[in-house]
Amino acid sequence: MNPSIRFSTVAVAIVVVAWFGGIVPAHLEAQTRSGAPEINLDYERFTLDNGLRVIVREDRKAPVVAVSMWYHVGSRNEPPGQTGFAHLFEHLMMNGSEHYDGEWFEPLQRVGATNVNGTTSLDRTNYFQTVPTPALDLVLWMESDRIGHLLNAVTEEKLDNQRAVVQNEKRQRDNEPYGRVDYNLYAGLFPSGHPYRHLPFGSMEDLDAAALKDVHQWFRDYYGPNNAVLVLAGDIDVATARRKVERFFGDIPGGPDIDTFEAWMPPRTSNTHEIQHDEVPAVAVHRAWVVPGRSTRERALLDLAAAVLGRGRNARLYLDLIRDRRRASSVGTNMGPYELASVFELSVRLNPGEPASVAGESIDRVLGALLEEGPTEDELQRAVSGINARLVRELEPVDGQASTLAEGELYAGDPLFIEQYLKWINEATTDEVRDATRAYLSTGWHQVDVVPAGRYANSESVVDRSTGPPEVPSDMPTLRFPAVRTGRLANGVEVLVAERSAVPVVELSMQFDAGYAADVGGKLGAAAFATTMLGTGTTNRDALQIAAEEERLGADLSVGSDLDASWVSLSALKSELEASIGLWADVIRNATFEQEELDRLRGRRMAVIAQEKAQPFGLALRLLPPAVYGTGHAYGVPFTGSGTEASIASITRDDLVDFRSRWLRPDNAKIFVAGDTTLEAIVPMLDEVLGDWNPPGAVRPSKNISEVALPTAPRVILIDLPGSPQSLIFAGHLAPPLGSERDLALEAMIDVLGDEFTSRINMNLREDKGWAYFTDAQFVDAKGQRLFVALAPVQADRTGDALAELIRELDAIRGPRPITDVERTRVVAGLTRGLPGRFETVDAVLSSLVTSDRYGRPLDYPATLTERYQALRVEDLQSAASDVVQPDSLTWLIVGDLRAIRDQVEAAGIAPIEVWNVDGEPVR
Repeated sequence: MNPSIRFSTVAVAIVVVAWFGGIVPAHLEAQTRSGAPEINLDYERFTLDNGLRVIVREDRKAPVVAVSMWYHVGSRNEPPGQTGFAHLFEHLMMNGSEHYDGEWFEPLQRVGATNVNGTTSLDRTNYFQTVPTPALDLVLWMESDRIGHLLNAVTEEKLDNQRAVVQNEKRQRDNEPYGRVDYNLYAGLFPSGHPYRHLPFGSMEDLDAAALKDVHQWFRDYYGPNNAVLVLAGDIDVATARRKVERFFGDIPGGPDIDTFEAWMPPRTSNTHEIQHDEVPAVAVHRAWVVPGRSTRERALLDLAAAVLGRGRNARLYLDLIRDRRRASSVGTNMGPYELASVFELSVRLNPGEPASVAGESIDRVLGALLEEGPTEDELQRAVSGINARLVRELEPVDGQASTLAEGELYAGDPLFIEQYLKWINEATTDEVRDATRAYLSTGWHQVDVVPAGRYANSESVVDRSTGPPEVPSDMPTLRFPAVRTGRLANGVEVLVAERSAVPVVELSMQFDAGYAADVGGKLGAAAFATTMLGTGTTNRDALQIAAEEERLGADLSVGSDLDASWVSLSALKSELEASIGLWADVIRNATFEQEELDRLRGRRMAVIAQEKAQPFGLALRLLPPAVYGTGHAYGVPFTGSGTEASIASITRDDLVDFRSRWLRPDNAKIFVAGDTTLEAIVPMLDEVLGDWNPPGAVRPSKNISEVALPTAPRVILIDLPGSPQSLIFAGHLAPPLGSERDLALEAMIDVLGDEFTSRINMNLREDKGWAYFTDAQFVDAKGQRLFVALAPVQADRTGDALAELIRELDAIRGPRPITDVERTRVVAGLTRGLPGRFETVDAVLSSLVTSDRYGRPLDYPATLTERYQALRVEDLQSAASDVVQPDSLTWLIVGDLRAIRDQVEAAGIAPIEVWNVDGEPVR
């Protein structure tokens, strides 16, 4: 369940980020692995008489508690004819219980919960949220009410509604390029009767046939406390946790014992091959094997093999297909770690025009060499370092700790199973990785163990549930934002530092006032192209050496651009900070822009553009901004940053060197630092490698971000995507820039309208109508006029109806159905009380510094938000809606099957229809 997708200028859809990989410099070759990292994930555990297992992890760095509830039921438990039940039930669990018959998200928004969601996998279903500490009773009440008191709240009406929602989620997934490949992959790997043969989305026919009595029986069979693990991580101790959990969960009876398989690896002695047809711009090849389950040492060894084959720029498939032969745009490996058996997958996305045989030949040859010789010691060391560093970072937020402890308990009976996994990873030898790879291309067996039935008891109920959930506490914690200190390097570059020592990690980012807006007047895509090229080689290291050193240091080095800025960022372990900064500075100062690397990247950029044109959201982000801003405006460019085929084809090395010289220079930069360091410690390190870096003689450029008048009439553009079961409705117009006194009122107003699960648009099109899996409305951050957008991917046969509802909601919020004080109170509570969770991690603190500086806010801006949010009046939100939301000025861009939706759109009567192709050119 993922109720919204954000695409602000810091989101994946817009930011262009390059991750570096490479071989090991000669001076590091003698280093050896030092063993598994210390993760310090202490916990305490107890079990209620009814079988509920409870794990408590105390972490007092922020006044929040992660509450993570894991049920040992997933799509593997679904019998024939009931596929999709586990996922459908996940949605129903979010729709109210007997004593609180409302949306799960509404009270959690009021207390400022973060990371609220649920997910379904093959083996389990989990529900999670992070809440301010005083709201813990509320969440435990709600979690216990839906496990102990649910069925009378699951009605035919709710079943029909959520059935439609999950079917739209399935349509949305299936409508993505390559979105159906896993269905065929798993059906080909697992024989009939194996519980992994089908995926959690299930079939449309089974979902249509789902009856209320079957759904109720599903709950009775699988949602007992003895089939669950509850983890509380954060600002909590075990004594308090035991008292609260006993109170809320102790009276819930245990459920039936559940028969299950311990392991089931079907034997496969031959290779099979099939072809699937889809609307995609290039061939993608996926090859997978059934291998041992997630809690085995063999799985850990195969994780290392996966890294050697397909993760990073030094990976063997990357070197062969992308770097050396330039036949593919992406390669990857994935280990699906499941309980009965795992799935080891190699995937290759080829360049347009390349046949599938290219990928097949490469996989045969590259994998054959690994089977024959195993990895080198250097490859193994880099793979181990990468896994160590990733897991250390994942355990910083308390929700990451909760998930790790829950997985260990649920699958291995050991909350700290991660320590065993890391021990296996760090002790592995090259021969062991080779032997595991040889052994598990296809092997497995089936086993059934019969064990004594458990005996469970439940206590007397001590909770009065007749009056509904507890009141929202009044003593909610406020944000503790670190103090920000500033300094300067010898060359005048400003350095802003926020100290946060919870984990031994330091995040740095050098931000340049450049971005996609700097492309205007030049070649579109140059900003993203130039920043990406920074990591492809310097005067001291080639691309492979950069990647190798990055992996050895456990560092993450990234570059990117968004609408207003370009950056080079570093995530470094404190123990390797000085060496990591040296690598980071080398990339910033000494990039060589080699022609061979440029040509290699150009091919990948072309493939990226082709992918964007095949994907509805990619098309919308490419075509709506030029339509709204105008093609001559600094923001009138594809918001993907990728440019056009013509511009990318014409970019030369001189263009990139010129962009770097004009824009990526010290007098156009600032350095932001957050984490386990101080201003006194970091400035000398930075001065050592950057202090003598001086600006060029040319005058520093500036961007002319002119103001654009709103149109006086709406516009409708259709883009044909033949056969699409969904239509993407994407509408936008310009809104005031960030940096004004109305920023918070606009933020709260947009939450009411469309940027929260409980927003008006989502509750209408998803929860009431069931026409969409998610909807959204938001502002795209920008220094100049921002893009206001409303969007909804809807089932094709409801395109016209959805348009009418969107228009109705946009018109209504301007006055006919004004914002209520109930809505204001809800969104302000969520914004305010969610602040501690929003700024829990070092990366979030760094992002805040960057954003505050970019938009002219005080550097401690988050620390002022509680008071500012609470001062908002309903009149402020209504004024923002009335002034800024302008339905008559919207440009509507709709991507879908033209034959199926054109008459519907015409009947909506918005404006004369224009039909464009994927390049934004009119079609007769």
